[in-house]
Amino acid sequence: MKKILFFAFFCCAFFSYAQKADLKNCYKYSEENLKKYYHSLSVFPSWISGTDMFWYNYITPGGAKYYLVDPVRKKKLEMFDMEDMIGKLTQATGISFNIKDFRLGGLKFDEGDPYCFSFSKGGLDFHYNIRTRELKKLDPEQACRFYPPASPYWLKFSPDSSYSIYAYRHNLYLLNRQDTVPVQLTTDGEKYYSYSNQKDSDSDKNTTPNIVWAGNSKVFYCLRQDRRKVENCWVVDNLAEPRPKLRTYKFPMPGEKYVFTYDLHLFYPETCQHIVVNIDKYPDQEVRIVASDLENCPEDLYFTRKSRTCDKMDLCRVDTRTGDVFEVISETSMPYFTEQLFDCRILNGGEDIIWWSERTGWGQYYLYDKYGKLKNTITSGTFTACRISHLDKLKRRFIFEGYGREKGMDPAYRFFYRVNFDGSGLTLLTPGNGYHSIELSKQGNYLLDVYSRVDMAPVSVVRDMKGKEILPLEKADLSLLYSTGWREPQKIAVKSADGITDLYGVMYTPFDMDSTRKYPLVVYVYPGPQEDQVPQAFSMDDNGNQALAQLGLIVIHIGYRGGSMFRGKNFYNFGYGNLRDYPLADCKFAIEQLADRYAYIDRDRVGIYGHSGGGMMAAAAILTYPDFFKVAVAASGNYDNNIYTKWWGEMYHGVKMKVKKDADGIKKYIFESKIPTIMELAANLKGKLLLVTGDMDINVHPANTFRLANALIKADKLFDMMVIPGADHSIDSPYYFNLLRHYFAEHLLGGAIE
Repeated sequence: MKKILFFAFFCCAFFSYAQKADLKNCYKYSEENLKKYYHSLSVFPSWISGTDMFWYNYITPGGAKYYLVDPVRKKKLEMFDMEDMIGKLTQATGISFNIKDFRLGGLKFDEGDPYCFSFSKGGLDFHYNIRTRELKKLDPEQACRFYPPASPYWLKFSPDSSYSIYAYRHNLYLLNRQDTVPVQLTTDGEKYYSYSNQKDSDSDKNTTPNIVWAGNSKVFYCLRQDRRKVENCWVVDNLAEPRPKLRTYKFPMPGEKYVFTYDLHLFYPETCQHIVVNIDKYPDQEVRIVASDLENCPEDLYFTRKSRTCDKMDLCRVDTRTGDVFEVISETSMPYFTEQLFDCRILNGGEDIIWWSERTGWGQYYLYDKYGKLKNTITSGTFTACRISHLDKLKRRFIFEGYGREKGMDPAYRFFYRVNFDGSGLTLLTPGNGYHSIELSKQGNYLLDVYSRVDMAPVSVVRDMKGKEILPLEKADLSLLYSTGWREPQKIAVKSADGITDLYGVMYTPFDMDSTRKYPLVVYVYPGPQEDQVPQAFSMDDNGNQALAQLGLIVIHIGYRGGSMFRGKNFYNFGYGNLRDYPLADCKFAIEQLADRYAYIDRDRVGIYGHSGGGMMAAAAILTYPDFFKVAVAASGNYDNNIYTKWWGEMYHGVKMKVKKDADGIKKYIFESKIPTIMELAANLKGKLLLVTGDMDINVHPANTFRLANALIKADKLFDMMVIPGADHSIDSPYYFNLLRHYFAEHLLGGAIE
């Protein structure tokens, strides 16, 4: 009896592991193949100048529809009858048009009349009246458009056209409108330290100067970057003809002595003089010009300087008449400033300065005056305010993105809010449970709101500036798609490894899933810290995960602690100082929870894959939990962050500054950064690991992959590796996705393919 039971158990296990990989369904539900089953998913407005109106076209199974929208009257009307328009155009041009393929582009509306527009079709110009439905062919002289001869692209004219500037061999030259002989303004420009926009290569031709004019035409500036001492990196273009070519580029790495530095120059064309502005404060500081109204307020130029340790930031004002520098705002933010969210706006000649800060642990906006005095807090609360999308100086208010304020919804959903400079009037403009995108009307009185979720197709509506819906437009028609058996993925929520913090993600399952069977699970990963890449808006097949699931897999994608900027400093700073390991425990615990929740998930067959930072995490996971993760595909991973880009390693892992004095008592600054590598874990490999890289990757150098391969060889571990010739960092080609699918089919589904 015991032998029979053992045999029965063995047979069940065998058949469970030998389920076939359904490549046919995988290809059927790939995004490329699904395109013929749906049409327009969203509305893309073309706003009509001088009005709050817009037009858009929307593709349906029967062809394109063209609509004119009037938010003031709350009306949407079809601009023309398609059959009538095609008939008239066929008669006028002699060309037969297919109604399903017919498109109109380049519509130009009459000034003062949004119901009349002109366009070109079949080599002829036409005018159309929406009210009367009259199509009129324009005479050539009526349609004639005069374009003045263009100036050379490399000239930058002063606002009053009195002067023009160009660059030649990395130096600046000035042309006075009344002279024909240029004046050379600089002599110290050179490759990698150039006054030209073409700073990394030499040229014997005139090039565009890297300068910006002030509105009074009396001064212009150049923020020059010095890259000369930064070490080179190289990749070999093996596919170049007739011989392989070496590509060289500057690439500062964490803790290196030489990094990009900056100097700021003011030039005065009337006297042909210039000033090198003293902007120095922090060793190896990063400097950026802040947009200000130089056209109307030419006396003041603003810039930020950030310490190399990434935790100190100043806003400075430069008097463009003298070159004097005034420090307006200085702030420390530990462990670093979140530069992707940081924003600063200079308004009304600097009388109003909007400054973004995480001083409360949440990104919020503050209003300062020209001298750095805090006027008031603009936004506050336990949510993240970021990215100003529209600013109204006259009404003293702005629209911004916000995350995590709407209770009961995924904190990664983007909403838009309006707030007054004095902090009053905070208004949600985009209600609706989903991820929102907006377009504001020309007059600023209405907005188009398009929102969706991974499990909800896009909805497009027009709203007023109180967030009230005044006109519904479109909801994507997916009926033909549903008829194929396609379904939306499932939103999921789990706890992080602390058992407290909520994590959110997406789960993809086979459309023909049998819940009584066991399915392997594959987790797609990207750990951040600058983003987690978990899809929030509707996507037909995000990263190919929906198609991958059709092999016969459960595929998940979850945002871990340390991987999203939008959930406050405590959440995304979780990984600081630990770039290699921080998301791994959350990932493993999330999978265990889902396996407990869903009986069809086989916790003994778990795979993981990712690209770039996700490749790093995939490799780290299978080497940290070798008995848990059985298969990993790691693509283009930064396995050694010590040879990845400086800003990534120093900002997210940290860099220490030491001060030493030389024999003459002069201070020397030394920066040190040491980041744990994936190579240190190589001896732990037990499962199947595929490494993939492109040989032309100048973002994450292929050396990362070769160093991990070398460590695995030294540890006497078997692994697979694919180098894709000619591929850069973006390797998401059909070949890569097929490679990925076959690898999981072979090693998680027993190699059986149908």
